[in-house]
Amino acid sequence: MMKILQKLTALLLLSLSLSSFAAIDALNFDSPAQEKDYHALTQELRCPQCQNNNIADSNATIAVDMRHKVFELLQEGKSKQDVVNYMVERYGNFVTYDPPITAATLILWIAPILLVLIGIFMLFRRRPQVQQKSAGQNTVDLTQAEKQRLEKILNGEKQ
Repeated sequence: MMKILQKLTALLLLSLSLSSFAAIDALNFDSPAQEKDYHALTQELRCPQCQNNNIADSNATIAVDMRHKVFELLQEGKSKQDVVNYMVERYGNFVTYDPPITAATLILWIAPILLVLIGIFMLFRRRPQVQQKSAGQNTVDLTQAEKQRLEKILNGEKQ
């Protein structure tokens, strides 16, 4: 019974250790320059699933696919810019850490500033109106009958 338990434990440990070897990419590059480009690109491209990790550091399925595609495109002789263009075309500008300025990104930068400026403008515009209303409340014109009634109330006389 003890031997069976030892064999099952050894089999379990062996299966766990094999999964760690599967995470390592064994890639054969044509030149050191191509390997350098591969490592640079995998550091520069962002994982769409992990968002703040590059594809070199991410173990997400999409990052693994992107690394393989980078390798494949470099093997085809594509330049670094061609690979970046392919990834942007496929996944959008989000995959680069330095997206280009477009109408959408301008709106994202300008809209909060405009909202703050509009809010400040509305505060200053509203402020004098409040002061005018409070000043206007002090100068209410009363009729003669209302003035006499007010005098009686203030003097403590009953009506």
